[in-house]
Amino acid sequence: MPNLSQDLIPVIDLATWAPTEQATQLCKAFREVGFAYIKNHGIPEEKIEEAFSWSRKFFDLPQSEKDKAPHPAEGWYHRGYSSIGREKVSQNLFDEDGLAQHRKVPDQKESFELGRENDDVMTNIWPPAAALPGFREFFVDFYNLCNGLEDKLLAAVAVGLHLPANYFDACHRGRDNQLRLLHYPPFAAELLESGQADCIGAHSDFGTMTVLFQDDVGGLEIEDQGGGAGEGGGRFRPVPCVPGTVVVNIGDMLMRWTNDELRSTIHRVLDALFHLRGSVDGGGLRADVSWAGSAEAV
Repeated sequence: MPNLSQDLIPVIDLATWAPTEQATQLCKAFREVGFAYIKNHGIPEEKIEEAFSWSRKFFDLPQSEKDKAPHPAEGWYHRGYSSIGREKVSQNLFDEDGLAQHRKVPDQKESFELGRENDDVMTNIWPPAAALPGFREFFVDFYNLCNGLEDKLLAAVAVGLHLPANYFDACHRGRDNQLRLLHYPPFAAELLESGQADCIGAHSDFGTMTVLFQDDVGGLEIEDQGGGAGEGGGRFRPVPCVPGTVVVNIGDMLMRWTNDELRSTIHRVLDALFHLRGSVDGGGLRADVSWAGSAEAV
């Protein structure tokens, strides 16, 4: 089976920034697949490698130290550390019985989530400085680097939709971006095959856009779109790591704003031993909820 990246997901190079040309390429990818590889994105490779290194250091801490930065009980408060099995990704499940059954299969991952430092609604929850000196300072800086990439990509999407470059700015005034570190520890393959465990089950992202940094272990898969949206029949294809690129995908909110012109594609993670998922603005970009209309020019 050929790699999906070779067949369908284009590599878009931002080295020579020509807004109209690259915006057209980006929107074409988001219409057809919902995903794109971005090359020369502006985040130094050494910074990404350092992010993976810090992430490994955090997840290698004793459980008692990680638990000192606990994710709050409230599901909407996306900050701090979640241990293995605490979070369960669900999609289109609304009845209590269905949710209870779904949660019997735990997601085999642990995570750490952070946002902007001056967020008064969701304050960051950091591990003790003595446990991991420099961790907080690095990720505050890395978060800001991701914001810069977000701004460029949102402007490109707007131009590709024949809208002003700043069209989506008003929807992200709060800068409520979320950076998430994910670790998938090894577990027995038969648990996955028998349906007794998941890494991250099939889902779409609920925000605007996700920027993903993945290592060479991979594990990300997206649903084959087939002849059209929702016609993939549940067949998934791997999205391997392409060195020097980041993966960007559209979320549900941007699909809604564009009247489904851009795709929020179903994806999942299988068989990943470790990767850092850096997502800008809420497992993707979390837009201000005050505006949920569609882009008028689309």
